[in-house]
Amino acid sequence: MSLDKILSISGKPGLFQIVTQTRTGAVVESLIDKKRITVGAHSNISILSEIAIYTLAEEVPLREVLKKVKEKENGEPTKISHKDSKDVLEEFFFEVLPDYDEDRVYPSDIKKVVQWYNLLQKNDLLAALDEVKEEEDTSEEE
Repeated sequence: MSLDKILSISGKPGLFQIVTQTRTGAVVESLIDKKRITVGAHSNISILSEIAIYTLAEEVPLREVLKKVKEKENGEPTKISHKDSKDVLEEFFFEVLPDYDEDRVYPSDIKKVVQWYNLLQKNDLLAALDEVKEEEDTSEEE
């Protein structure tokens, strides 16, 4: 399963994977408790493969940030919790991504990255980080 099928839904905790798409939205399954819900097009949904983290030089795709967390933790759950203090979270994230933009990446964003990594790890979905989109956008070059 690639990160294209894993979602974050505003107002709902954790991550969800798409089970099937419907005419008006999608049926998704929570990675926390495996419960299925229907989400409509009106829901604020973020696909993990489309999220990036600001650094001082560029935006780094979330996939790359999660890969760095995986390397740091040797594929194990993080040693810190998403509920740890702001200072602990920022220190951890600085080790993972030393040039992240501290003005535009908030502690709440770091909490999400830590929580999402741990959810992906718990559900054996870290292999999705190595999958690359086969379809490249060539329309801009034409």
